[in-house]
Amino acid sequence: MREGILTFMESAKKTKKKKTAALPVKVVHPEGTLIIIGGREDKSGEMKILKEVARRAGNGKLLVITAASEVPEEVWPEYRDLFKKLKVKHTEHLHLNQPDEAKHFDLDKIFHNVKVVFFTGGDQLKLTSKLGGTLIMDHVLEVFKKGGTLAGTSAGASIMGETMLVGGENSESRKIGNWMMAPGMRFVQNIIIDQHFAQRGRIGRLLGAVALNPGIMGLGIDEGTAVIVENDRFRIVGENAVYVLDGRGVSYTNISEASPDKTMSIHDVQLHVLAEPEIFDLKKRRPLVEESP
Repeated sequence: MREGILTFMESAKKTKKKKTAALPVKVVHPEGTLIIIGGREDKSGEMKILKEVARRAGNGKLLVITAASEVPEEVWPEYRDLFKKLKVKHTEHLHLNQPDEAKHFDLDKIFHNVKVVFFTGGDQLKLTSKLGGTLIMDHVLEVFKKGGTLAGTSAGASIMGETMLVGGENSESRKIGNWMMAPGMRFVQNIIIDQHFAQRGRIGRLLGAVALNPGIMGLGIDEGTAVIVENDRFRIVGENAVYVLDGRGVSYTNISEASPDKTMSIHDVQLHVLAEPEIFDLKKRRPLVEESP
């Protein structure tokens, strides 16, 4: 975690900037699909987001990973029943408490014909510390590489970027020392993803992450809302908003000089607020409203 923080601090030594070169936001395996959910997706009504996850399983298997959860015995049956209701034919569960437990699984059997991997909510640090560097993650990436779908809600959404945010809740998120960053799973590069965004007042900590490295892109996703990433673009599904923070034009920030208890300051950051069914081009870093259905 410390290495991740230092990397971003090194890029923020100069507080006055002209124009920052944008780092390319790239999906590591563009053949696949990412469904990134801001948490609290609809589970009783139209279930529009979960339908997007379910339909991609087709005749294959949907694997639910609950490693982020403290209560997998409650989370797994809930999603099993939801996906059964949505006509998924084959749903399987994987949970582990420590990384070394991965060696006891028959992973070839578990991942046989898996088309969708779904990461549930909980604690994103639990996910990365349990799965990072394991054979499980090798199999997950193989699903993605073969054109499969990786979906995640809440903590399962945070891990998808190269870096993830921890702490900094609500009204205190504007303070420089009130949140930390840690390495994510890097399914998509040069992006930081935050979830439960408006509902938990997380604008401050995502702005702080962008201030530390204005070349990266910040993506905040509200509850009940998801982005579906395909072919260097994403579209919005759900009832609330998605926020894109682009720091390429940042002219000033105090984040590398002020003490941790001070309020962060940042000038000239660009904000896009998007809603269903808008489309965003990751290469151009621009909304494509005219192409939205």
